[in-house]
Amino acid sequence: MRVAVMASGRGSNFDALHRSSLDPVNPAEIVVVVSDQPGAPVLEKARRFTVPVEVIDPGTRRGAWSQAGVGAALDALRRHRVEAICLAGFMRVLPSEIVGAFPNAILNIHPSLLPAFPGLRAQRQALRAGVKVTGCTVHLVDEGVDTGPILVQRTVPVEPGDTEDTLANRILEQEHRAYPEALRALAEGRVTVEGTSVTLAPTLT
Repeated sequence: MRVAVMASGRGSNFDALHRSSLDPVNPAEIVVVVSDQPGAPVLEKARRFTVPVEVIDPGTRRGAWSQAGVGAALDALRRHRVEAICLAGFMRVLPSEIVGAFPNAILNIHPSLLPAFPGLRAQRQALRAGVKVTGCTVHLVDEGVDTGPILVQRTVPVEPGDTEDTLANRILEQEHRAYPEALRALAEGRVTVEGTSVTLAPTLT
């Protein structure tokens, strides 16, 4: 399966996905990294791994993309014959045209146990709510924000004295395990979607 990683920042989840894709029994192949930030560190990381990069301009600072921005993104994805997309810290909501072009083939990772604490600063939300357990979620992307069907979740305890940073770091460790697991399941055809429910068949190996 030919996979694009869309990212706006450091690229630590891209790093984890790329390492996993090097396993010869993993059918997921990362063929391009797409970013809306020309200076994003993830682009340099991709170049070091000899993964092609594309920089797109959504055409607006935030909110809805311009039609030119949508077209540029779709063109980049089609040129690389992308079959699935992983959002890895991509700080823009995808427009419906892109979501519709890849039905049940766009993954996102979020640092909470969705549906709890969607949106920005999920770690801060968890700390303010006083929960004892949080974690991360890999889900399919729909046209909402952090609302798509859930594939994989991993839990992380909230420790006394945790700050946003300490909690985020522990969650990130689990993200680096959960995301490759979810992508491999998708690439191996082990994901079945029925409405808002997802079933993952056992691994092939």
